[in-house]
Amino acid sequence: MISKTRKTKETDITISLELYGEGKSTINTGVGFLDHMLESFAKHSLIDLEIACNGDVHIDDHHSVEDVAIVLGSLLADSIYPVKKLERFGNASVVMDEACVSCDIDLSNRPFLVYELDLAGKVGSFDTELVEEFFRALIFNAKISAHIIQQRGKNKHHIIEASFKALAVALRRATTINERVGIPSTKDVL
Repeated sequence: MISKTRKTKETDITISLELYGEGKSTINTGVGFLDHMLESFAKHSLIDLEIACNGDVHIDDHHSVEDVAIVLGSLLADSIYPVKKLERFGNASVVMDEACVSCDIDLSNRPFLVYELDLAGKVGSFDTELVEEFFRALIFNAKISAHIIQQRGKNKHHIIEASFKALAVALRRATTINERVGIPSTKDVL
């Protein structure tokens, strides 16, 4: 398990991650809905996660959500690169009742995000606009290219949870070890 700490005037975060884990998690970000999404992410990616965040949630959840994603993405990058003997590409479509979200990723070492979720408003007290902030910070710090696209759905909780699970499964598939692959690039480097 590898760990990282990030301390700013707004947040104090420590995250430990085991890429090839069992999906176990202990998560306390101070943002209940984010904890729920990250528990789902850990379970379906089979990544073991320990996350502790003390943030300025008395202001709002923005700093905690974004900063957790920054640290988590950085740990993913440390665990993945340089890419060698990994599938590299992964995709998944996850259904939650009426909602379906697809995620396609490339462990490219070139961050890019296509984000197409139709969200506005809140889920409980959680601002749905923070979902895009989370994914952008995670993807850019993990140096992954990702397309997270809503296929259908109306319930915001279902759409968001399906997006976290779709990313988790796509990441699990992309990080599958394949001895035959070598370096999965014609450039011989990622």
